Amino acid sequence: MRFVAPPREAVPLTLIDHPALEGFALARQFLGADWPSLTCLNALLGVARHAVSGARLSFVAQDAALDAEGLHYESRIFDEGRIATRERNWHDLFNALMWLERRSLKCTVNAAYARDLEATACRARTRRQAALTHFDEAGAIVVLDEPCLLAAWDRHDWSAMFKDPASLWARHAGIILFGHALLEHLLVPTLLPVAKCLVILGDPRSLGAVSGYVAHEILNGDCLDDPQRLRPLPLAGIPGWHADNGDPAFYETAPCFRPLRPGRTYPSPLEIRR
Repeated sequence: MRFVAPPREAVPLTLIDHPALEGFALARQFLGADWPSLTCLNALLGVARHAVSGARLSFVAQDAALDAEGLHYESRIFDEGRIATRERNWHDLFNALMWLERRSLKCTVNAAYARDLEATACRARTRRQAALTHFDEAGAIVVLDEPCLLAAWDRHDWSAMFKDPASLWARHAGIILFGHALLEHLLVPTLLPVAKCLVILGDPRSLGAVSGYVAHEILNGDCLDDPQRLRPLPLAGIPGWHADNGDPAFYETAPCFRPLRPGRTYPSPLEIRR
């Protein structure tokens, strides 16, 4: 069933206190009573340029005239800096939020996609394009420093990762949300979104240095070459992110906590080279 976001007036103002939004300076403004206009979004963007192509970035209306140009969404951004945006639309508003606050990653994912489009010159989406799309829509970067946490994740032992405030996760992991669809799904508290993650071995207390490293790896083609290489992470398990995750039964009954599929394996984490 296709997800339909709730109307703006139905979204509780308490959503601003969700831990998933802690890392976004503009979250309170974006979740206020009124929709930010394209003019407002472009004022926030300022004179920003694409970190790879150098194109001047701007949010432009997604309308019939834009569609008639026949340009691919990603190519338009890379070549011309124009980010097609539907007004009064949650999905595109959260995408704009990522462009404003996760710009280096957005530029890199866009550049990798545009380059793959040019290299393949075919209509069929490649495995790399699929991976880039999954990460753009539902991606997150997880930084961890505990092998036991990775082993629990490898076998989908969700309770070992999450189930109490003294869990492995609380002590040894940090997360950078990137997928704008993840924020959109938070608008409906009954939904249990699952992030598609790149994993880094490093210090979870130093998240600020991680995005640049990941952007470099994506642009070099060293990751995001296949969607199967992304690890699923049920966000409802993270301590403090869902009211029921202190109950061990939650990990047995909630549909987001799927068992490991036979034969499913995950790649080794990326490791920052010094």
